Amino acid sequence: MNINIFEAATIGVLKLKNRIAMAPMTRARNEDGIPKDFNATYYAERTGAGLIITEGTAISPTSKGVLHIPGLYTTEQVEGWKKVTQAVHEKGTKIFTQLWHVGRVSHTSIQPNGAAPVGASDLQAANSYAWGYDESGQEGFVICSPPRALATEEVKQIVQDFANAAKNALAAGFDGIELHGANGYLIEQFLNPAINNRTDEYGGSIENRSRFLLEAIDACIAAVGAAKVAIRLTPYGGLHELPHYDEIEATYQYLASELSARKIAYLHIMDQKSRGSFGLPDGFLERLRTWYDGVIILAGGMDRQKSEYLINVGTIDIAAFGEPFIANPDLVERLQNNWPFTPPKRELHYGLTMKGYLGWKTYKEQTLAYAPDL
Repeated sequence: MNINIFEAATIGVLKLKNRIAMAPMTRARNEDGIPKDFNATYYAERTGAGLIITEGTAISPTSKGVLHIPGLYTTEQVEGWKKVTQAVHEKGTKIFTQLWHVGRVSHTSIQPNGAAPVGASDLQAANSYAWGYDESGQEGFVICSPPRALATEEVKQIVQDFANAAKNALAAGFDGIELHGANGYLIEQFLNPAINNRTDEYGGSIENRSRFLLEAIDACIAAVGAAKVAIRLTPYGGLHELPHYDEIEATYQYLASELSARKIAYLHIMDQKSRGSFGLPDGFLERLRTWYDGVIILAGGMDRQKSEYLINVGTIDIAAFGEPFIANPDLVERLQNNWPFTPPKRELHYGLTMKGYLGWKTYKEQTLAYAPDL
C-alpha cells in the first residue's frame, strides 16, 4: 500500500480529512464541570486532526478522580459541550468524547459528601494518585483513598450511567463516544484478576471479568448505535497498579472478537511505554489485527515514521497523538512538513489558569515572531 496519512479517507464509518487523531488528555479547566467558550477555542485550535477525542468526561458525580473535569450528566454540561462540537465541526473535524469512570483511582475529597470511591473490589491503589485536596485544603496530587466494592446492582447502574452519558453526548453534537477502558480505571479494574476478586457474575472467568465492559458497550450501542460507539484499551499496561496476569493475551483476544462482532466505530489502543509503564510486546499489534477486523487507532510514542509504517502495512488505521498536541496546536502541519515541536510544560497540564491551555503559537507564528523587521 501507499497511503498518504495526511489525505482524506473513509475509515470504517469515519469520514476524516486525514488519519491523524488527537488523543484524549485531561486538562482540568472546568471548575463547575461545564465546558466554556475557552474550551471551544482550545479544541478548535487543534482541528488539523481528522478526529479529536476529548479529555475524559465524567458520567456521574461519583465517577471523577480529578478535580475540575467536565461531565455529561447534566443539561448544563450538554449545553456547554455544544459550543465545543460546533467549533470543531466548523473546521471539518470529527469529534468523539471519552466517557470516564475512574473507579478506585479517586479520593474522598473529590467524591460527593466525602464518600469512599467505588471500585471492582475494596483493594486500594495505595501508591497511585488522584488530583484532589490534601488535608490542608490545598489542591494537588493525593494518594488514592481506600475504595468500596460495588454491589452487583450498582455495577448495572454504572452501565446505565455510561449509556445516559452517550445519549447526552449525541445531544451535545458529538459524532460518537469512546469508553475509557484503559489506564487502570474502572473498566480495566474489572478486567484484571489481581484487582477483581469478585464472586458474582462480574468476577472469576475471562467472560465474567469482561462482562462489565461488554454490558457498557451494549448499553451505549442500544442508546446511540454501534457506529457511534468506540473504546480505548491498554493491553499489558500497568498504570495505577494493575499487575500483569497469565491471561492477558487471552483476555484481549476474547474482547477483540466480541468487539469485532459488535461493529463499533473503532478500537483505540494505547501503548503505555510512553507513560513510563509496560509497553506492548513484540507482535501483539499484529496478532490483534488478526482478531479484530474493524478500525484500530494506536496512541503512545507515535511519530510520523512509525505512523506511516503501521498504517501502510495495515496494522493500524489511524495514528493518535496526545501530549504533542498541547503545545503544538498545529501538530498535523508540523508532522507533514517535518517542522520541530514545541516542548510541553507539564506543570501546566492541570489547573484552572489559561496559562498552558490557550496561547500556544503555531510554527508559522513562531517563525514570524523571530523574523527581523524589514
